[in-house]
Amino acid sequence: MTDDTTPLSFTVTRREDATSSERIAQVLEDPGFGKTFTDHMVVIDWDGSADGGGWSGARVQPYGPFEIEPAAAVLHYAQEIFEGMKAYRHADGSIWTFRPEANAARFARSATRLALPVLPAATFIESLRQLVTADQEWVPESGGEKALYLRPFMFASEAFLGVRPAQRVTYSVIASPAGAYFPGGLKPVTLWISTDYARAGAGGTGAAKCGGNYASSLAGQIEGAEHGCDQAVFLDSSTHTYIEELGGMNLFFVTRDGTLVTPELTGSILEGVTRSSILQLAKELDLTPEERRIPIQEWKDGAASGEIREIFACGTAAVITPVGELRWAGGSVDHRRDGHRDTYAEAIRARLLDIQYGRAEDTYGWLTRLV
Repeated sequence: MTDDTTPLSFTVTRREDATSSERIAQVLEDPGFGKTFTDHMVVIDWDGSADGGGWSGARVQPYGPFEIEPAAAVLHYAQEIFEGMKAYRHADGSIWTFRPEANAARFARSATRLALPVLPAATFIESLRQLVTADQEWVPESGGEKALYLRPFMFASEAFLGVRPAQRVTYSVIASPAGAYFPGGLKPVTLWISTDYARAGAGGTGAAKCGGNYASSLAGQIEGAEHGCDQAVFLDSSTHTYIEELGGMNLFFVTRDGTLVTPELTGSILEGVTRSSILQLAKELDLTPEERRIPIQEWKDGAASGEIREIFACGTAAVITPVGELRWAGGSVDHRRDGHRDTYAEAIRARLLDIQYGRAEDTYGWLTRLV
């Protein structure tokens, strides 16, 4: 056992049939997203029973299937959470990650909401360092927008049937090389307003990063795809009046007077790390950040009148995605008129990427070196 500021000690077991350098190079040429996984994974066990020892057994081991019983609580009661972040190689060969303490804090909040044990931030960050050190050959070279995507997650592994918090839990980290989200340049997305489905409700798990929230967004995304849209916009569950977020991205609006508006965190919206970073960067571009409830009608009217100059979504995978057309049953609006440019979206995206890849000074202290 350790205190919360001292990370657990890890054992490392190397994969005997490690992927060859030639094969890794082939994968890194065109990695896509979430298709190929590195040679190793992190696993830590938690036992909260009367004679259990809390967190223990921190290890790096060969990537492979978990052995869980059919009665494992996660399969029946969805007690699980996860995070998403990236490791970036800089020009000098060093490897860094972006604001891991923010991910660790959100992971802790998610754990508390799902009645899971809180993993101390020091061990969370050390688990990233251990995996990236073991699989550093999988981190793409600097230049462009390739990175190594990191997926920390936790699930209830105790075998039992009964609605109560699990007493045995497994924490893990896996990694997957990720290519540029927009290899041909930024491409605006078309969004569908989902009125039949809500992503989350008041008092629910909307502010936690758990699989159930993403599963509940899928029906809305399917509905959007049936209307030729890329993703769905979800509204508040009680009145279906106010904008919340996409299935996995936060939204921003740039108004004519230079205000950068985003839906306020009401307990049903995930507090994105990219979202909070954009709010801090706004002043660099002479934008005034504002968090408030935004009626969907304001979006429709503002896009039509030109009061809203730009709309973009943000998240770890894409960083920033411009929004073009908004569609709904019986209508649509597209603010991207002749000569339109997503000036602020492009500028903020470039600023974030330059910090993440070490091409600009990290004046905010956002980067943590892993290797």
